[in-house]
This record gives sequence, C-alpha cells and structure tokens, in this order.
Amino acid sequence: MDESAALETTAARAVETADRERVLWSDADREWASRAAAAIVGERASAEEFLGRRAQLVLERVGTRQPAVTRTVRGIRWRPWVGVVTVIAAFVLGLLIDRIGGGSSINLLAPPVFALVAWNLVVYVWLLVRRLVLRRGAAGPVRSVLIRVASVRASGDINRADAATAARRTVLAALPREWARVAAPLYGARAARVLHLAAAATALGLIAGLYLRGLAFEYRASWESTFLGAEQVHALLAVTLAPGSWLTGIPVPDVAAIEAIRAPASENAASWMHLIAGTVAVVVIVPRLVLAVVAGLVERRRAKNVALPVDEAYYRRLVAGWVGEPARVRVIPYSYTLAPEARTGLEAIVARAYGNAAATIDEAVAWGDDLDHGQVTDAAGGRIADAGEIRLPLFSLTATPEDDAHGAFLVQLGALGGEGRGAASGTTVALVDESAFLARWGDDAQRRDDRRAAWRELLEAHGSVPVFVDLADPDLAAAEAQLAAAASARGGDGSATTEAGWRA
Repeated sequence: MDESAALETTAARAVETADRERVLWSDADREWASRAAAAIVGERASAEEFLGRRAQLVLERVGTRQPAVTRTVRGIRWRPWVGVVTVIAAFVLGLLIDRIGGGSSINLLAPPVFALVAWNLVVYVWLLVRRLVLRRGAAGPVRSVLIRVASVRASGDINRADAATAARRTVLAALPREWARVAAPLYGARAARVLHLAAAATALGLIAGLYLRGLAFEYRASWESTFLGAEQVHALLAVTLAPGSWLTGIPVPDVAAIEAIRAPASENAASWMHLIAGTVAVVVIVPRLVLAVVAGLVERRRAKNVALPVDEAYYRRLVAGWVGEPARVRVIPYSYTLAPEARTGLEAIVARAYGNAAATIDEAVAWGDDLDHGQVTDAAGGRIADAGEIRLPLFSLTATPEDDAHGAFLVQLGALGGEGRGAASGTTVALVDESAFLARWGDDAQRRDDRRAAWRELLEAHGSVPVFVDLADPDLAAAEAQLAAAASARGGDGSATTEAGWRA
C-alpha cells in the first residue's frame, strides 16, 4: 500500500476505533462502508485494495460531517518544502561562516572545517552503532525533530465546542499518533535523506564561501600552539589532511616548511585551502551524498510499500467480513459457571469488540483440572489456538487467585498457544467478571480494589493483562476501552483483539 492510501486507511482506523461511543461514525456507517467498498473493488481485489477503498469512503462521508478530520489528515502529511528549506538553510549557514580561524588568517590547528569533519566522523560512527543503542526502527533525536516539523500539525479548531467535541478531540488526538507509528520507518528514511543532504550542503557552502572570499582577500596560513612543536603539528596535519592530499595531489608540507610558518610568520594559504577543501569533499560531501542516495532509495521503496499492522484485530475483522469469514473468538472460563445474564453480557461485549464474530464459550475448566482433549479442540478437531482464533480466559473476581491453580491453567493455555499468544511467550488478555462479587459486596470498594490487585499481580506474573468487567450489567464502551488499554499494554500482540484495542 502506498503512502497516501496508508495514511487514509490509518485515518479511517482512527475514526472507527477512537470514537467508541459511535458519535461521529455509527455502526450503520461502518457496515455501509464495508458493503460499498466490497461492491466497488470486486471479489478479485486484494485485501489492501479493499481497505484502501473503504478508507476513502469513510473519509469522504466523515469529512462532510466533521471537516476537522479531513484537515487533520491533510495536516499530518509530510511537507516536502521543509526538506527543501532545511537543505537551503544548511548551505547558507556554511556560506556565512566567514571566520576561518579569525580575520584573513587561517590557523592550521583550529579551522572550523576541522570541527565539521570531526562532527561528521562522529555521525558515521553513530550510524554504525545506533541500532545497538536505539530500539529497532526508532529515530534519533535530530531525525525526530525534523519529522515533527515536517509532518505533525494539530487541527486548528480542536478546542472549539460543539455537540461532538469530545469524540472529535479523541479522533484528532489519535490520528497523528497512529500515523506516526505506521509511518515511522518511512519518515525515518525520509528524514535521513534530508539530513544527509543538509550536511553535504553545509560543507559545500563552507567551501564555496572560503573560495569566494579568497578571491577578494588574501588568506595567510599560520599556526601557534603552547604544547605542540613543528613535528607534532606536521604529524597531525599529515593525518587530518590526508584525504585532501590524496584527492588534490598536493603533498602536506614537511616539518621545515611548517616550522617556517609558525606565528607570527605565515604564507599564502592557497595550497592549504585546497587541502582543506579536498578533505571536506572526501570525508563529508561524498559520503553524505552516497548516504542520501541510499536513504532516498529506501524511502522510495517504503513509500510504495507502507506496512500496515494488518494482523491487528481491526484490519483482520474488516478483511474477514469482506471475504465472509467472521472472526473466531473462544472464551475459556476457569472454575466459573456463567449465569444466564452474565453469558448475555459476555456475548454483548464480544459483539461490540469483534463485530460479526463466531463466538464460542467453552464449558468451564474445573478447579485444579488440566485442559483435556475435548477442551483444547473444537468440534472439527482443531486446536483452540488455531491461527486466526482469539482466545480469552475468563475468571471470577469472587475467587481468590491461586498460582498453583489459576496460574497453572494460564501456563497450560499458553503452552498450547499459536502465534506467540501463550503464557510462555505473552499470553492473552484475561477477562475477570465482577458481577457475582458486586452482588455480594457491592458497597465494599476497598475489598474490590484489594481483590483486583491480587488478580492483577497473578495475571501479570504470567504475562497476561486483566480486563475487569461486570457481565451482568456491562458498560460496553467502558469494556471496549479497557480492552484497548489492555492491548496497548501487551504491545498489540494479537490476543486482545478488539476494534479499539489494537492501537498500541
């Protein structure tokens, strides 16, 4: 999916996942967008084509109701002029550096170009080790600043009050975050290209300024030092100016020649200027231009193939609905038999979170029992951790969490897991029903908080994230929000897959 389509798809996702109360975008709107997109792209289209066309329909309709959403989408696009201005400003900066050591005299031990060369050498080393220092895909501080300047801009009327203010604010706040996450690899390469060009432009500007001023003024080369003698200065310059000597063919003067220009003596600086310019060209300009070309090629490839997190539930649910395969959700209660009203509430939460899902609620696993063959397979004999299936262990808050029972159950469930969803590798979100607890101790908030803390400690110890719900009287929006937060805490690992819960 190219950059433009990916941005539109991400924007549609922000609209549909951030607006949990369905204020800006109703369930009917969602169904309409899916039907219309499927009719337009046809059965032979790819999933990306379907998602891209559906996103266009979402933004077209939402834009007529909430123009701020459309403006935000336009506002967070990369602004190419920022890169152009950055490169031009860098060239001008180099051009305006008019004090080469001071006045019209070049101090061979302290020209600003040496600082430029040293800085670029540090940058090259940083580029080699940055993957060891930063997490994979993370941009460095300079790139991050450029990305923010070139792509992040808030909508101008985000604080204006009207009937849909809260929902609109949520969407407008979520969209830049979502796009920053999706576009991070692309924007990192783009920022790298701009910064490499800017570094080369700075060096070019400095050399151009040096030669232009050399036409009107005579630069004199000299040196002075409290601690270094002519031999040490010769050794230092021979190493520092070796690239320029190699490029221009001009040898670095010998020790006697260097001794002869020790301050207050001096000589015409033309040959030294050529050596300095050649060194800057070899060490700074050429490598930076090569790096800019490489970054540009990476940027071009990534701009044509922006990787959306299509394994997240939002996209999986849309694609499954398009191809006629509803999501499969399996709830596995442990030592807990659902009352009829709790079962109804659970089904409502699943329907809200997963849309048209094929939900299965297993028979409860008895206290201390292992998962037997009948409980780990479905009617067709498939494992409960079949690819594409979402599984949710269910506990009751009235029970006291025990590691040798509840914890062992999570370990067994995790050991069966596919797609890295087990307790050993990051288990699923776990539902904890509070309905029976509230019926018995509804007014005892302290007791409930203590029990929640105990469950949270056990579940998190097994790599799981608790979601506390009242299945007898569920707050669907709140449950969806909890699942979203839980999925964020798990890093979007694919277990707590709700339409709103894959935004980490």
